[in-house]
Formats: sequence, C-alpha cells, structure tokens
Amino acid sequence: MYTLGPWLVGMCLDIFLQGILTSQFFNYYAWYGKSDTWKFTVGVGALAVMTSLKTIQADHHGSAIVWMQDIVYFNDLDSALQMMFFVWYQMGNAIMVAFIAFYVQCYFCYRLWAVSRRCWVVSPILFLFVFSLGTAAAATYYIVLADLRLEHWLSVHYATAFVGNVLLAVAMAYFLLHTKKCVLPETMNMLDSLVRLTFQTTTPAVVVALLNLIFIFLPYPYVKSISSSFIQPLPKLYAISMMWTLNARRDIRIASSSLSIYTSRSYAHDLPSPTFPRSPRFTHEIPMNSFQVLNCLTYIMIMH
Repeated sequence: MYTLGPWLVGMCLDIFLQGILTSQFFNYYAWYGKSDTWKFTVGVGALAVMTSLKTIQADHHGSAIVWMQDIVYFNDLDSALQMMFFVWYQMGNAIMVAFIAFYVQCYFCYRLWAVSRRCWVVSPILFLFVFSLGTAAAATYYIVLADLRLEHWLSVHYATAFVGNVLLAVAMAYFLLHTKKCVLPETMNMLDSLVRLTFQTTTPAVVVALLNLIFIFLPYPYVKSISSSFIQPLPKLYAISMMWTLNARRDIRIASSSLSIYTSRSYAHDLPSPTFPRSPRFTHEIPMNSFQVLNCLTYIMIMH
C-alpha cells in the first residue's frame, strides 16, 4: 500500500520525461546528425535505446506491478510486498537506473577532461561513479537473494553517486571560470554561457538525487518508500542533462558568433550608423579573423 503510490508517481514522471527526451533526440539528429562524429551519433542512439527500454520497463511492467498488487494479491499483503524479490523487472530496476546514470556520467567526465586536461582531477570522480555502479550491482545481487543487506548497498550507491555529481559540477565550473583568465574579453560571454549551462544541466539530477538520498536514510520505513518516486525518473534526468548539453551548442554558437561580429574591432566600422551607410561587406559572408578562430577552437575543446 505504502510503496504503490510512490511507484505510480515515479512511473508517471518517467513517461513524462521520456517525452522530453524524444524531442531532444530528434533535435540532435536534425541539427548535428551529419556534422558530429560517429562516436557521438552512436552514443546518443545508444542512450535513446536505453532510456526507451527503461520507460517500457517502468510503464508496462509498472502497470503489471500495480495490477498484481491491487487485484491478484488484494487479500495477500505479504505476497504483494515480496514482489520486488521474485519479479525480474523489479529486481533489476536498481542496476538499470545506475547503468544509465553511469553512461551519462562518463560523458561528463570526458567533458571535464577536455576542459581541464588533468587526469588527476577526472580519475577520482570517475572512480566514484564506477564504485557507485558496483554498489548498485551488489544491491541487485542481494535483492535476488532477498537479503536485507541490500539497504546498506543502496544507501552507499546513492550517497556515492550524489557526491560524484556534486564534485563533477564544481570541477567543471572551476575550470571553465579558470579558462576565462586566458582568453580574450569577447570570449568571456561564451564561457559564461557554458558555466550557466553546467549548473542548469546538473541541478535537476543533483536535487532529485539529494531528495532520494534524504528519504533513503530516514528511519521510518513508510516514509523511506517515498524514494521510489525519485528513483524512477532519475536516469531520465541524467539523460536530459546530457542531451541538453549537446543540443545547446547550436544556441551558444549563434550567440557567440553574433557577439564576435559586433564586438570585434576589425568589423566595428560595419555597424549600422545614422551618419554613415552600412558597408556592402556586411551583407556578405564575413571571413573569420584570429579572434573568431580562437573562439571556435575554444568552443570545440569544451563542447566535444
């Protein structure tokens, strides 16, 4: 009874977020399907398959769980509560969530390495994510055995994942801010956009992971079950953060290019003026000056 409500809420959130992801996947292939390398296109395709399968597991089998608990085991509460120990789509839920999260976290670790170029910064964070995946596998093992030690492993899993996500966001923001000291003033607008994007994309998943962690550690079993409503949508939030980051390149490029043109000294005379007419060169394709080349190189280094 007390676990059914949170599961239903989580299932509905899962389906809702999958709709957002479907739109993001479509936009990615429409905008970058031909320009990105095959590693990115295949990686996004794999993420689309994994999240879709997770939605099928949450929707179809979640409905089956509701049916079994409400109808089949209506007068047998013990059997209904034991479903998580003998139904495969319940037993494997923890490792499914953890694997999708790990997949996305590896992408952000790659971005952190692209920005920092320091293995000693990325390695500890990546180790936390690998350890988090291992604890989820251990928790799944104890779920299969119907061993109550699974609670300890799940607690360690969610705590480790939360700490890793926070460290990843802080490290990414730090190195982006540090990069601002080494670029031209015009490039700072792009870096400010990347810093904002870092916090915007990581905040939803971190907040939900924090709420999940809080409810997991509460002593009351009925309140602890509320964590199910946060566990289900968590992998979709990780996936949305990755797709948000990839698709944001288009807007950042447009905004940065516009600012570069209007602030570059070599094109200052091309600005429309009430005294002097617009230069004819302004209506044609403008060649890239050295600043714009640096801008693009910085952009590629950070976003890919």
